[in-house]
Amino acid sequence: MTLKDLPPDARPREKLLARGAGALSDAELLALLLRTGTAGRGVLQMAQEVLDSFGGLAGLLHASADDLKRIKGLGGSAKRAELVAVLELARRALAEQLRTQPVFETPGAVKDYVQLQLGQRPHEVFAVLFLDSQHRLIALEELFRGTLSQTSVYPREVALRALHHHAAAVVLAHNHPSGSVRSSRADEVLTQTLKTALSLLDVRVLDHVIVGPGQALSMAEQGLL
Repeated sequence: MTLKDLPPDARPREKLLARGAGALSDAELLALLLRTGTAGRGVLQMAQEVLDSFGGLAGLLHASADDLKRIKGLGGSAKRAELVAVLELARRALAEQLRTQPVFETPGAVKDYVQLQLGQRPHEVFAVLFLDSQHRLIALEELFRGTLSQTSVYPREVALRALHHHAAAVVLAHNHPSGSVRSSRADEVLTQTLKTALSLLDVRVLDHVIVGPGQALSMAEQGLL
């Protein structure tokens, strides 16, 4: 069944215009971007298969252009470019929000932003959000990769980057490729080590965000800071 075969009020475009984007499923929204399916496969079916291939919307949002190329019907550059562009727009929109508002006023946006950046990485990545005196985002930098511990994340390097950005505060962030976002004892020790080291420079650690596919945890919200 093609979109034209659906009743008018069930077609994604008409449904969106009449009832708003929130009324559409993930597959329907994706179908609007894809526009057409392939031979023997309607665009709605294709959209659902794409979502299933990446484990849902969160996985798709972290897919690269090369990842998308492996999906039947996305071998051409146009559709892949549009999907990657949507992801980049989402990142930029969240970054813009964090650059204009103090991060503690938008904790959900901080977690969303970090998750978009790190949530689907196959390896562990440690990043730092550097903030100005009003706790607005200056920059996010990925500083370390691999298994994280007190010995593999160097406070000196974090301090040097904080001085470079003239940061007044930071939000620490890393991902758990395993999917669980529960903080480990090593995460807690590392957080306290960096908090102590950066305090000597009068730089506050506001939070440590741990992300995984589709979820995020704030150590500050858990009372672990």
